[in-house]
Amino acid sequence: MAEQNKKYGIGIDTGGTFTDVVLVDLEYNKVVAATKKATTHYNLSIGIGAGLEKILSAGAVRPADIEKIAVSTTLATNAVVEGKGAKVGLLVLGGVKSFVLPIALTRYLHGGHNHLGEEEHPLEMEELIDHIADLKDYVQAYAVSAAMSIKNPTHEKVVEKAVSLIDPGKPVFCSYRISDRPGVRERAATAVLNARLMPVMIDFFAGMRLALGKLDLTHKVEIIKGDATPMKMDDAVKNAAATFASGPAATAFYGASCSNEKDALIVDVGGTTTDITMIRRGKPTIDQEGSMIGEWQTHVDAVEMFTCGIGGDSHVILDGNGRLTVGPGRVAPLSLSTDTPAPDWLGPDLKSQCISLLPGLDEKIIKSDPILQFIDDNGPTTPAAIKENFNIAEITLLKKIDDFVRTQTVIGAGFTPTDALHVSGKLKIGNPEPARRGAAVMGEVMNITPEEFCRQVINAAEEKIVDALLEYILRVETGKGLEGVFPDYRNNKVVGISFSLKIPLIGIGAAARCLLPGVAEKLRTKAVFPDYYEVGNALGALLVSGKESA
Repeated sequence: MAEQNKKYGIGIDTGGTFTDVVLVDLEYNKVVAATKKATTHYNLSIGIGAGLEKILSAGAVRPADIEKIAVSTTLATNAVVEGKGAKVGLLVLGGVKSFVLPIALTRYLHGGHNHLGEEEHPLEMEELIDHIADLKDYVQAYAVSAAMSIKNPTHEKVVEKAVSLIDPGKPVFCSYRISDRPGVRERAATAVLNARLMPVMIDFFAGMRLALGKLDLTHKVEIIKGDATPMKMDDAVKNAAATFASGPAATAFYGASCSNEKDALIVDVGGTTTDITMIRRGKPTIDQEGSMIGEWQTHVDAVEMFTCGIGGDSHVILDGNGRLTVGPGRVAPLSLSTDTPAPDWLGPDLKSQCISLLPGLDEKIIKSDPILQFIDDNGPTTPAAIKENFNIAEITLLKKIDDFVRTQTVIGAGFTPTDALHVSGKLKIGNPEPARRGAAVMGEVMNITPEEFCRQVINAAEEKIVDALLEYILRVETGKGLEGVFPDYRNNKVVGISFSLKIPLIGIGAAARCLLPGVAEKLRTKAVFPDYYEVGNALGALLVSGKESA
């Protein structure tokens, strides 16, 4: 049993693949217990609860001994990379140039104010009503951005009220509530991002509350924001975009705290994404001009970072010509899938994954769509089988599947770098047999051995991380990306270009030990792995919380 009057902290990090939980003795800053559990997307409380039970039992600690709980997450980051979240309708008011934001249905209206807060043009109510009526059957949330609403938010407030009357029950995110900086496009992007991420965060915090409540852990829970400051969990849903880079912020502080290097790249290789941040003079850099989130320039303050859609669970796809791509989509690895049949179904294009319904899916949802009913009747199946049964166009089918994945209705299983690492003997956390069979099938398509196929998968994953590192560094150092400086540098027939880094890589995350040594070799630097690197985000969350409390 834990000593009486001893105080402990719990750090939690929920990623796309694993939920990490650590128990720390706050007096001695010592890790007492740590665990990794699968993130259960269909019911997040299961994975979180299992991790909490494991560390409390291992440390023989009572809930009453816990002084604080700090949480980081990459779910917002993953949602942006994978295109998940709510369908958002954006209403832009004022005489501004038209612009397009990813995933948003945009409508432009008269209205807005000038820099003195004076009305530029009256808000035309009939036009507003028509646009809301046009959007309401297609969107799940609204974002509103008016010219100079930071000086006078009246028009945004009117739109918010109109939406509540015409399309009641759907959330509205007004840019004046989210940003006090000029720039209607950036404020619009920030409002859209909050609206889009809201359902992801609602699910996450509902699962967190349920798991904590079952264990009587009713403490104040702090959520780590992307700028490496904590906020109350109740504030996080309405400020969902602030959790973007939550995981990278925690990672950066942990990497900086345990590194002897003053300048280094912190590289967190997760299941879904690889997140990159830089420490200078022992500290992470906070981008206070507003983060670039995917294609979005926003007013979200966060650690200076770069995210790419490559991780241990990135989807490996072969096209009809045997060309191999890895990511950015994520699927469950064959080696970690318990409900997926033996991978004899595996093949190129539409045979690259096997689709299953998520456990516990409501019967009404299943019956609402014939494809979902087909999967329910026939069990896990490939998109190829669905296409053949319904005689549906490939592009239409893929969009449907993307929608199902986005709304967490189905999950796909397929070959991943995690499987390649199992076959090559570098990873031993699952069952290697399905991965071996999958590699044999895919290797036959390419007319190569299973071992060679796995080498190509691992090399492709490493090269994507290399390119992400170079993209990030070149943006920081030159203001231009990799394509702007050295377009298609790998395939240039005249000039051979290679790069070397003068600073080390600090690896965080379960897959880092397997993939980063090869990345470091390609960039002629070294990869360093601190103690507890596998759960670095969870430890970093506690570190950030302690920094703010000090």
